[in-house]
Amino acid sequence: MIYNLPADLRELPEGVPTRQTLDNGARQGKNDFDTIGYAGPKPPAGKSHRYYFKLYALDTTLDVAPGGTRDQVVAAMKEHVLAQGQLMGRYAR
Repeated sequence: MIYNLPADLRELPEGVPTRQTLDNGARQGKNDFDTIGYAGPKPPAGKSHRYYFKLYALDTTLDVAPGGTRDQVVAAMKEHVLAQGQLMGRYAR
């Protein structure tokens, strides 16, 4: 989870560092594994599993400390979402 991305950013480079605060000021929050950074999919055995990547355009930066949780970010975004997009991918072992 990355938040407070600069408004003029057009892409995320491969291999984003696993730091709470990036060089451009963006902040990373904790992932499903309770760590910082993208860890990739780890679906349960069997059928394919769905993964959602969501992007939100906000009218403000969020007052959430680096290393924030999903719940903290979602709460801070309330009433600030201007637009949103979603990409869903499937993956199986």
